[in-house]
Amino acid sequence: MMKKNDYKLDNPVWYSLSEAHHIFSVDYDGIKFYNPDYCPFGGFNSTENVSKKISEYAKMVDNFFVVGDKPELSNLLKFKKELVCLQMIIHNKIDTVIKDHIISLSHEHTDALFDLVNLVQPGYYKRKTALLGSYFGVFKNGQLVSVTGERMRMNDFVEVSAIVTHADHTGQGYAKQLIAHTVNNIFNQSKTPYLHVLETNVGAINLYEKLGFETRRKISFWNITK
Repeated sequence: MMKKNDYKLDNPVWYSLSEAHHIFSVDYDGIKFYNPDYCPFGGFNSTENVSKKISEYAKMVDNFFVVGDKPELSNLLKFKKELVCLQMIIHNKIDTVIKDHIISLSHEHTDALFDLVNLVQPGYYKRKTALLGSYFGVFKNGQLVSVTGERMRMNDFVEVSAIVTHADHTGQGYAKQLIAHTVNNIFNQSKTPYLHVLETNVGAINLYEKLGFETRRKISFWNITK
C-alpha cells in the first residue's frame, strides 16, 4: 500500500531538497537544485521566473537536469535531450540469497566508486554523490566490480541509484544481491525504496520487476546545457 504522501514522488528532487536533503539545496524560491558538487539535479514547484532561476544555477555548472515537468529556458540555455524514465517502487523487503561479500563503501573507496559509476553511467555521479546516502559494493581480486547506493532522500522515500556492474563482471548476480541489500537497508530505516530507470533499458526493468519493483509512473529528466 502506498503512503498517503506518495504524491511527493511526482517531484522527487523538490521534496528531497525540502526535506532530508535540505542541507544540499541551492534554493531559488520555487526551484531547488542540488549543490552541483553532489548531484546535477533540480526540480520546481512554481513556474514563475523559472527560466531566470535556471539560468542562475547554470552559472555554477554547464550540464545538469531538471526532473519532472518540462521547464521554460532562457535563450542562454538549451535542451540537450529528454530522458524518459520509469519511476519504480517496491513495498516489501527482497528475500534473496546473498552469496558474495558486500562491503559498505567509505571515504577510502571514493576514487574507485567514482571511476566505476562514470565508466558505466557517465554524467550523473559526482565525487561527493556518495555523501548523499549509503553505498555498497562487491570487490573481486581487489577491484570494485559492482555497486549500488542511495541518492535522493525524502523523509519517507529513498532513491536506489548507481546500480552498475563493470562490463567484465556482468551475469554473476552482483546487481541482484546489491539491490536487495540496499533495498532492505532502506526498509530498515522505515522508509520506502524507489528508483528511476530509462524506459528503453528493458534488461534492467525485467530484473527490477523480478525483485518486486512496480512501475509507478513515467518521469522525464530534462538535460540542459549552455
